[in-house]
Amino acid sequence: MSKVSPQNSTPGVNGISVIHTQAHASGLQQVPQLVPAGPGGGGKAVPPSKQSKKSSPVDRDSDEYRQRRQRNNMAVKKSRLKSKQKAQDTLQRVSQLKEENERLEAKIKLLTKELSVLKDLFLEHAHNLADNVQPSSTESTANPDKAGQ
Repeated sequence: MSKVSPQNSTPGVNGISVIHTQAHASGLQQVPQLVPAGPGGGGKAVPPSKQSKKSSPVDRDSDEYRQRRQRNNMAVKKSRLKSKQKAQDTLQRVSQLKEENERLEAKIKLLTKELSVLKDLFLEHAHNLADNVQPSSTESTANPDKAGQ
């Protein structure tokens, strides 16, 4: 067991303190631990990009605000147009696939009918051949008188 020396607290970002601990002479190092600095506990950490925006009050009459709103409005319009275009493309693709599916189903019906007709012709032909051809071995044993003549 290693003994840990007293902890040193360093103020961190977003109200979180980093506690550094040092291991005794055993050579082991401990990982710093994050603990809330305030009495209210932790909460969600706020990224640095959001901190500066939240801390400054917004003047709705300023040029900067109007420019940001204008850029945001254009981005929203662009996003909505893109979404509509994607929906239209999807509907068009669905329509094309339905047409292709109908065409293929019609082709399947046609080929099934053709197969049925060809199968019937083949079976009829095979049946006619079987009726017309009589085995020679049964002829010689069926009429012994003709075999001797």
